[in-house]
Amino acid sequence: MRDPRYDILFEPVRIGPVTTRNRFYQVPHCSGMGHRYPEADLSLRRMKAEGGWGVVSTQETEIHPSSDISPSNQQRIWDDHDVDRLKKLTEAVHEHGSLAAIQLVHNGIHTANRLTRIAPYGPSDMVVDVEDPVQARAMDKADIAAFRTWHRDAALRAKRAGFDIVYVYAGHDMTLLQHFLLQRHNSRTDEYGGSFENRLRLFREVLADTRDAVGDRCAIAVRFAVEELLGADGLQHDGEGRDVVAALAEEPDLWDVNLSNWSNDSQTARFSQEGFQEAYTAFVKTVTTKPVVGVGRYTSPDAMVRAIRSGVLDLVGAARPSIADPFLPKKIEEGRIDDIRECIGCNICTAGDNTVVPIRCTQNPTIGEEARKGWHPEIIPSLAKPEAVLIIGGGPTGLEAARALAQRGADVTVAEAGREWGGRVTKEAKLPGLATWARVRDWRMGQLRQAPNVELYLDSPLTAEDVLSYGIRHVAIATGARWRTDGVGRLHRSALPFLSGNAVVGVDALLERGTAALSGNGPVVIFDDDRYYMASVLAEMIALSGRRVTFVTPASIVAPWTDHTLEQRRVQTRLIELGIDIVLLHQLGDFRPDVLSVECIYSGRRREIDCSIVVPVTARLPVARLWHDLSARAEVWTDHGIETVERIGDCLAPGIIAAANYAGHFYARKLASAQNEGCDAYR
Repeated sequence: MRDPRYDILFEPVRIGPVTTRNRFYQVPHCSGMGHRYPEADLSLRRMKAEGGWGVVSTQETEIHPSSDISPSNQQRIWDDHDVDRLKKLTEAVHEHGSLAAIQLVHNGIHTANRLTRIAPYGPSDMVVDVEDPVQARAMDKADIAAFRTWHRDAALRAKRAGFDIVYVYAGHDMTLLQHFLLQRHNSRTDEYGGSFENRLRLFREVLADTRDAVGDRCAIAVRFAVEELLGADGLQHDGEGRDVVAALAEEPDLWDVNLSNWSNDSQTARFSQEGFQEAYTAFVKTVTTKPVVGVGRYTSPDAMVRAIRSGVLDLVGAARPSIADPFLPKKIEEGRIDDIRECIGCNICTAGDNTVVPIRCTQNPTIGEEARKGWHPEIIPSLAKPEAVLIIGGGPTGLEAARALAQRGADVTVAEAGREWGGRVTKEAKLPGLATWARVRDWRMGQLRQAPNVELYLDSPLTAEDVLSYGIRHVAIATGARWRTDGVGRLHRSALPFLSGNAVVGVDALLERGTAALSGNGPVVIFDDDRYYMASVLAEMIALSGRRVTFVTPASIVAPWTDHTLEQRRVQTRLIELGIDIVLLHQLGDFRPDVLSVECIYSGRRREIDCSIVVPVTARLPVARLWHDLSARAEVWTDHGIETVERIGDCLAPGIIAAANYAGHFYARKLASAQNEGCDAYR
């Protein structure tokens, strides 16, 4: 059933002493579970193997207590006690015919060793690059020898644990080997500093140590960042980045190449396109005969084939696309291209690691729940008996609930009051840089339109009387939420009386009508107390229309939560480039015609800003009138044949799109089953 155009993706590739069954390569990525939740991490990796990924890698795996990255939940291979745990992981990956890879790491100056309290190691005396008042010690020759021993011992443990590919990792500005390479970190004057060859020395030695230790059975992979996007201050793909690859060209069995740091490597769709790294990594295959894997948020099989046939890659690397759809390879193999849940590039997955919780995904609500809840991304237990369900609302929650319930065998009716599907997703996907977010709607609508047990109705607002008259056994209310216009948010906990009238334009008006919602052509102030993406995207949209925009926030930076999604720096830079005035650490004070007063959150000192329109981006309120009307008549539900009525998603508690999608999926999973949202589901 596979389209022959994609046959090349399923060719085996020799990697040193091992061979991968296809060209799909899940590169190392964090899971937010690691050594603390080993069964959860194991189940996630096993799912990737089941889904057809030829190589399945761990996240970074600390080789020694002096590289303790607590509280982050990475893997560990500190000593022999870790081998048995990791052996279970490799066995789970091997069950499905995939190769298991491990990314060994010493984090150098990228850790403060908060748990072990060991003074961090670095090439030179310097402050660590995490937010701790800690300095790293400059490694002496004995320290360097000890590090080489730690790395060799970790490689031997990895071999005993059953790994097929062992990484030597010098990337993302998070590893000791890269720190030795970089002139800004390495100010040594001995044979490990100064010249390019000297700064490369430790990398070369560790690579040789690893090959000597395990190269007879394990392939040796190098993960290396060829470009840092820092100009002359960092590695450049046409400078020392290229020189490193050329110098070590034939020494590893595999080159895994990317950008540094993590925010460059995992850019969101708002700031990059599929295949965005090719401009920097394409040279690698011209200087080595060894296979090359690279990433670029590839979700299209055509783009994958192009990257291989054009000589850019031998293996298609993926982290985020393998999270959004662990079964992406199998769906291509089975000719089910339209069934692929394409990554939208929102980086909710990275936010999980950065907030020290198990991984999440906007597209895939099952990720991270494989062990804890027993969820499978492709399989949902059928209902024990036929059930009829009415879902009110066609946004992300309603669509996912309907899709999953249809898969379970329910007879599903979806009623949407508006004239288009997708709810907030459809509206937000029209904003600058967010077009890929429409994939959340499109994939679910594609699945629903193929389902014979689903009826879909647009332009269908329902009243409580309507719902009662239908007599459908189960009712899910997913009517979403609306943005407040009264200023209530994190800082202002009470409504601000001066935010009223035509001079205040809400987020919903802008989502519905774009900049046409703004009267006149005077200056606009965006007040952001939501602190995620919405305010900055609206500011961008308004600035692009030619209006003068001021961005005011009580936070110390623009959109601070986007730090977790690795895009905060790009967000703030974008606003600056658009000429938007940014006023940090201020709250709203007063608003009178054409003048907005704001107050410093510390001193209370006021300043005035020219302003004809204020756009408050603060918080949302559930659209729950139907729920309350039905609740008031709960005593007659049974008389009308109704067994359950629930509100789900933003209608219950407004959140991000990933939470809305999860809420719909959770509702579908627990309907008419023993599962409930009690403590057992969260252990």
